[in-house]
Amino acid sequence: MNRHADLVRISTVAFLCFLLIICSGSLSSVFAQALQRIEVPSSLNPVGSGARALGMGGAFIAVADDATAASWNPGGLIQLETPEVSVVGAYFDRTEDNTFGTNPEASGEQSISEKRINYLSAAYPFIFWGHNMITSINYQSLYDFTREWNFPLTQASGNLSLNQNVDYTQEGSLSALGIAYCVQITPELSFGLTLNFWKDGLYPNEWEQNTLQTGSGVYVGNPFIFESKSYTKYSFSGFNVNLGILWHVNNKVTMGAVLKTPFEADLRHESTFNSSIHYPGFPAADSSSSIASAEDEKLDMPMSYGIGFAYRFSDEFTASIDIYRTEWGDYILTDSDGNRTSPISGEYISDSDIDPTHQVRMGAEYLFIKQKYVIPLRGGIFYDPAPAEGSPDDFYGLSLGSGITYGRFIFDIAYQYRFGNDVGTSIMKNLNFSQDVDEHTVYSSVIIHF
Repeated sequence: MNRHADLVRISTVAFLCFLLIICSGSLSSVFAQALQRIEVPSSLNPVGSGARALGMGGAFIAVADDATAASWNPGGLIQLETPEVSVVGAYFDRTEDNTFGTNPEASGEQSISEKRINYLSAAYPFIFWGHNMITSINYQSLYDFTREWNFPLTQASGNLSLNQNVDYTQEGSLSALGIAYCVQITPELSFGLTLNFWKDGLYPNEWEQNTLQTGSGVYVGNPFIFESKSYTKYSFSGFNVNLGILWHVNNKVTMGAVLKTPFEADLRHESTFNSSIHYPGFPAADSSSSIASAEDEKLDMPMSYGIGFAYRFSDEFTASIDIYRTEWGDYILTDSDGNRTSPISGEYISDSDIDPTHQVRMGAEYLFIKQKYVIPLRGGIFYDPAPAEGSPDDFYGLSLGSGITYGRFIFDIAYQYRFGNDVGTSIMKNLNFSQDVDEHTVYSSVIIHF
C-alpha cells in the first residue's frame, strides 16, 4: 500500500510538473503564448489584391485602375470606364528554417503551401448629377494563418526528463466583404471609399490551432508515457473603412493616398486542453486532465495609411512608388477580464514596445502594344517589415509579372518572392529562437469588361 501511495504521489507530482512544462516558458511556450499572441505567418501589413499590382511590387496606390482599386485605393476606381468582373486566385509556398538555440534537436525547416481565392469583384460605372461615379462589390482574403510545425524535443529539469514530439498546425484566414463607391469631383481629382465587413458567419472568418505533444519521460527513476492535445479557435467580426483619393497632377504624374481606419473587432475565443500520463508498470498511478473555456474578447486593429506616386514616361511605360505606415502599437487584445496585451509579443501593453512599420514599394510596367492585343511586362521590389517587440523584423522581396489583354478579356499572372533572415528573435527569447523565412507567391487574375 505504501508503494502504491508513493506512486500515486509521484504520478501527481510528475503530472503537475508535466503541465508546468507544457504551459510555461519551455519550448512549448510557442503554443502557450498563442493564447496571448496572435500568430500570422503571412505578411501582417494590410495590402491590396490582384496579379497586376503584385507584379509591380505592390506599388499600386497611385495606379489603381482596375477593380482591385477598392483594396488599394478606392479613389482610383473612377478610372474604370466600363462594367467589369474580376477574380484573383492565389498560391503560396512558405518555408521557415527555425533555430532553437537551447534545443538544437528542434531546429530545422518547416514548410507549408496553400491555394485560395484572393479576390472577387463586380464594378459598375454610371453618371449621376453630372458626375462620373462607380460602385463595386468585392471580396478580399487578407490574412492567412496557415502553419505546420513538427519536431522532436528533449527536456530535463531536476529529477524530470522528457523526450517528446510536437505536432503543431494552424489554419484559417481573415477576409472582408467590401462595398465601394467613387466619385469624380473634378476632371483631375476623385474620391472613393470602401466599407469592409469582416463578418464570421457570412463566410469563415476564423482560425484554429491544434497542438499534439506525445512522448515519454522519467521522474525520480519511474518511466511514464504522456500525451497532450490542445485546441484553440478564434472567430473574428468587425467593420472598417478604406478612404482614398487619386489626383492626376498632370499628364505625367499621378498621386494617390489611402487611409484604412482602425476598428475594434469582436473575437470569440474557444479552447480545450486534454492530457494524460501513464505508468506502464503501475496503471493505478495513471492520471488525466481536461480543461475547456470560451470567452468573448476584443481586438483593436490598427490604423494604416499610405501615399503613392506614379510617373508615366510614355503610353507604354509607367513607374510607381508607395510608402505605407501601420500603427502596430495600437494593435491590442483585451481578454474577458479586461487584461490588455500586445498580440505581437504577448506582453501586457504597459510592458510592450511595438513600433510602427513602414513599407516601401517600387514597381514598373512596360506595355508591348500590338494591333489586337497588349502584353505587359512588370517588375517590382519592396521592403515589408513585420512588427516585433523592440523593432520590426526586416522582410524584403521582389516580383515579376506579365499577362495579355485581348478584346474584353484581361489575364494577368505574377510571382513574388518575400524573405526575412534572422527574424522572430523577440519571441521565445528563453529558447534563443530565430528563423529564416522564404515565401513564394503566385497570383493569377481574369478581368472581363462588358
